[in-house]
Amino acid sequence: MTSSFARPEKNDPLARLRADYSAYVDTYRSADGALPPMMQLKLVHTEGVVDAARRIAAGEKFDAPTALACEAAALLHDTGRYEQLKRYNTFRDSESVDHAVFSHDIVREKGWLDAWADKDAILWAVLVHNRRDIPAPAPSPRALVCAKTVRDADKLDIFRVLEDQIAHTDWRTDSRAFWNLKVSAPPSPAVLEAIRARRAVNYQDIRCLADFVLIQVGWMISGLEYATSRRLCAARGHLAFRRRFLKELTDSPAVDEIC
Repeated sequence: MTSSFARPEKNDPLARLRADYSAYVDTYRSADGALPPMMQLKLVHTEGVVDAARRIAAGEKFDAPTALACEAAALLHDTGRYEQLKRYNTFRDSESVDHAVFSHDIVREKGWLDAWADKDAILWAVLVHNRRDIPAPAPSPRALVCAKTVRDADKLDIFRVLEDQIAHTDWRTDSRAFWNLKVSAPPSPAVLEAIRARRAVNYQDIRCLADFVLIQVGWMISGLEYATSRRLCAARGHLAFRRRFLKELTDSPAVDEIC
C-alpha cells in the first residue's frame, strides 16, 4: 500500500512533489505496507488539509501559481510528524521537537522544492503554520497567502479530528483520550477572557477538556482568515457540534454566551 494524493487534472505540476512526499511516507511502512496507526492518522489529516486548501484557493479565486503554492504547502506542512513519532514516540512538541520547524528542515534538506519558483514562500508557510500568530513581516505577499491558507486548512481538518476522537473513544471514563485533561470542569477564566477579546488562547491556560474545545471555538469566531474557510466551517456544523459537546462537559453559562 502506498500514499496517494491524486488529483483529477492531467499534467499536474504537483505530481512530482506528491510522488516525492508519498515515497518518503512509504519509508515508514512495515513489511505488510501498513503505517503505524498514529502515522496513518497524520496521513489522513494531511489529505484533509490538502483538500481544504484546494477549496479555500478555489473559493477565494486565487490565481493558479498561488493556488499551487498553497496546495504544496498544505501537502508538506506536517512532513516532520512521521520522524517525530519514530524518534520520540509522541506528537507533543513540548516533549520532542517543534514539528513545524522539523517539517521545514526535512523538506528543505530533501530538495523537493528546489525547482519551484515559490520555494521560499512554501517553506515559510510550513515553518509558521503552527505559530500562535503569523510573524510579521511576511517574506512576500504569496508567502503570506500560503501561510494563511495552510493555517485555515489545518484548523478545518483539526475540527474533524476532534469530532472523530469524541465519537471513537471512551472519553467519559478514559482520561487518556484527551491527554488526562479534566472532563467535568468549567472553562478557565483566562481561556474565556481570550476568546471574548478575540485573542489567540495561550495553551498554557488549558486546564480541562472544555478549555481545549473552546480553543477551537475561538478559532471559529476569530481565527479563520478567509470567508471560504468560515463558510466551510459553518456548512459542516463544527460550531454547533462543540456547543452540544460543551454542554455535556459543563453547565457554565459561558457556553451559551460564546457559542
